[in-house]
Amino acid sequence: MRRHRFVAVCLIALVVGAIPNLATAQEKPSRQSTAPPNVLFIAIDDLNDWVGCLGGHPNALTPNIDRLAARGVLFSNAHCQAPICGPSRASLFTGLLPSTSGIYAQIKDKLIPQASEITGKVTLMPDYFERHGYTTLACGKLFHNGDAAKVFDDYGGHSSFGPKPKQRFKYDPAWFPEKIGGTQTDWGVFPESDDLMPDYHIAAYGVDQLSKSHDQPFFLAVGFMRPHVPWYCPQEWFDKHPVDQIQLPPYLKNDLEDVPELSRRVNELPAMPTTEWAIKENEWKNIVQAYLACTTFVDAQVGKVLDALDGSRYADNTIVVLWSDHGYHVGEKNRFAKQALWDRANRVPLIVAAAGREGGKVCKKPVGLIDLYPTLLDLCGLPANPMNEGRSIVPLVDDPNQSWPAPTLTTYGKGNHAIQTERYRFYRYEDGSMELYDHQVDANEWKNLASDPAMKDVIDQLSAALPKHDASPTKYNSYPTNEYFLAK
Repeated sequence: MRRHRFVAVCLIALVVGAIPNLATAQEKPSRQSTAPPNVLFIAIDDLNDWVGCLGGHPNALTPNIDRLAARGVLFSNAHCQAPICGPSRASLFTGLLPSTSGIYAQIKDKLIPQASEITGKVTLMPDYFERHGYTTLACGKLFHNGDAAKVFDDYGGHSSFGPKPKQRFKYDPAWFPEKIGGTQTDWGVFPESDDLMPDYHIAAYGVDQLSKSHDQPFFLAVGFMRPHVPWYCPQEWFDKHPVDQIQLPPYLKNDLEDVPELSRRVNELPAMPTTEWAIKENEWKNIVQAYLACTTFVDAQVGKVLDALDGSRYADNTIVVLWSDHGYHVGEKNRFAKQALWDRANRVPLIVAAAGREGGKVCKKPVGLIDLYPTLLDLCGLPANPMNEGRSIVPLVDDPNQSWPAPTLTTYGKGNHAIQTERYRFYRYEDGSMELYDHQVDANEWKNLASDPAMKDVIDQLSAALPKHDASPTKYNSYPTNEYFLAK
């Protein structure tokens, strides 16, 4: 929670007023090298694995995220705990699985402590750091509503998806009588310059904080908005991805013929454009171009913050973590959306770069965003929080190839789960229906193996990792508009 530090601020002001700045504009400030370490926590909204270092798309252009990966550990098999912003971020900051908290869908930040009995007992991650001597600073989207939960000591705002043109360019569900629900989904060149984008100012906040002298270790969180819809950014970022050079992601028209009926119902989003529509309207390459342009734009903002850290006194004593809240389908499985249990909507970029630890490593073990809370406590030498349901992945930071038998879990609505191992992805829905894919030979999840008798032992083994209990949904859940969730 935000703390009032009137006395401390006054003392700092007196000191600053009495002592001249010893570092001139030409001098590089001395680097802080003593414990405890600082944390730079970089969140990116709706970013899938279309990142250069992850190889998720051949046209990806993300040099700054790539250079961070080169000095840290890239977790190439990382997954969110829910495929939509609110519950994913609530899980990360509470340290609880959705099946424990009952937060299965969007929720207002300030209602998280009231969501269930257990969430009322949880210490949110920023508060935990504050209780152990850290100053917490944030800007942009960290929780679903930025910092409406009011847990950071200082919050710089800019949790907005704007700016937006007076009229949409390409898509609005209101234009189609058969569409149900709403979405900000649209794409095109807008606005004229970077400084009109929220992410420009979010990066500036991070740069400014890294230029300051902090009297306590800090937890600095910058939450970037793009590539969340609408896929708008200035022209220069579209120019880096010429539409005639765009490659489309893999697509199989009859992809969903072998999945259970409940799978189609849970993962349906009738407000969103379909791939078949995009093909008919000749818009698919334009959508891919826009998503890539927004990704390259936000990568440049990440680069500003990383440059500021490298030039600061904190460079040698700061842990950097970069993550996205969930993945995104950009045409795969006949959809342009998150909000599905399938892999593309859940695989996320995750990089941990810890000062003093060897970088340039890739870890293929399954990990989750749920693991970030205990991992950061471990890296910072803070006491473990016994309520955390994730596990510290520091052993994988040190040795990415060591044995790691634990799978990771994603949940979308009560009783609908996905289990990810190093090789398999297994789905079980509330009615008992299943999907199983062997990612070693079927990364696109085109062949459902759940009915193959030869896979029974694999299914039994993966089923053992499912939650033993599914919490009742909190009354504060706000579900997407489809027939399945409307009936809940």
